Amino acid sequence: MNEYKLTSKHIQLYADHLRLEEKGAATIEKYLRDVRAFGFWLDGREISKENTAAWKAHLVEQGYAPASVNAMLSALNSLLEFLGLRACRVKFLKIQRRMFRDDRRDLTRADYNALTAAAKGRGKARLALLMEAICATGIRVSEVKYLTVEAAQAGRAEISLKGKIRTILIPAKLCRKLLKYSKKQKIVSGEIFLTRNGTHLSRRQIWAEMKGLCRTAGVAPSKVFPHNFRHLFATAFYRASHDIVKLADVLGHSSIETTRIYLLTSGAEHQRQLDRLGLVL
Repeated sequence: MNEYKLTSKHIQLYADHLRLEEKGAATIEKYLRDVRAFGFWLDGREISKENTAAWKAHLVEQGYAPASVNAMLSALNSLLEFLGLRACRVKFLKIQRRMFRDDRRDLTRADYNALTAAAKGRGKARLALLMEAICATGIRVSEVKYLTVEAAQAGRAEISLKGKIRTILIPAKLCRKLLKYSKKQKIVSGEIFLTRNGTHLSRRQIWAEMKGLCRTAGVAPSKVFPHNFRHLFATAFYRASHDIVKLADVLGHSSIETTRIYLLTSGAEHQRQLDRLGLVL
């Protein structure tokens, strides 16, 4: 039953399949990391329904958060589908819909202000502007490359990701700041956020630079990662417009259910709402 053994060749073919499916680079990286972890756990054993179910149980026993377990199972099921082993797929954990965000990961407007001030205070103009750009437009960190000189001049950017093309508007003040920065850096066309060598900024580099501000800004590291700036944009946009459908379009979400997750209040805010009910006599 060698056809049921997971080999490095299978993983390479699966990686090629994901690229042909035009999955995002981050998605491909995540899926491959998870299926390799599954392969390491298998340790040469056959892929079977019993073993995939045991892998699921192993993840739970290891203390992974339910959402993390489901994300890893999603990668596993995708691999099994590719290998023609549908019968070995496993069900996701059932998770009750969350009512509020974890305060330890909730990036507030005050946190955002402190981080941008810290970046400017340390002479990190590119990082400060990058955080402003993500937070003011709601783009993904993988979409930063679409913030070009041409986009700043036009006041809009055409973003192509996951087989979809959407147009985002760039606030006028941000356009002016982007053009001023690009002029100072002698960037006359193309991407604005580049390394000193003129290469594309990687997700890992952006993440590391943001984390490096935490101590100076007095913000908990658990709150500081690129995607949280996108969440802050979503919250601010919804409070201003109260239009979740439009917000979903701006963020590039296919489902409003995904957008709804972005709009969860913090635990502290949820507690204040309960207290205001006045139902305890």
